[in-house]
Amino acid sequence: MPLKLSLKPGETFVVNGAVVRNGDRRGVLLLENRARVLREKDILRPNEATTQAGRTYFAIMQMYLLGEVDGPAYAQTAEALAGLLAACDCDEDRDAVLEISADVASSSLYRALSRCRKLMMADARGAE
Repeated sequence: MPLKLSLKPGETFVVNGAVVRNGDRRGVLLLENRARVLREKDILRPNEATTQAGRTYFAIMQMYLLGEVDGPAYAQTAEALAGLLAACDCDEDRDAVLEISADVASSSLYRALSRCRKLMMADARGAE
């Protein structure tokens, strides 16, 4: 089953490391095979990774975009996850970090990103 992306005018997304921008009209893109895709709203830039959860998300995102499951990107992610776990102040957050770690270990990087995004949103709500 193809992945269907409905794109806004000018929306940017990444497919297997290539940055692609939609034209000036709404568009639909069908990906017929497996690919690493991140939409603009899911891309975190280095200067936006200001919290421990953000730094962890950024590290996992790099693994996902590069298609790496070991090596330097994995080491950076493991270090970020350790820092995030140490920063947790409740059991619920610790459990979430352990689930993210399990996703990374099993190469379920998109799922790890989704879980980490939830922690980032919780951080943002807590900071308000």
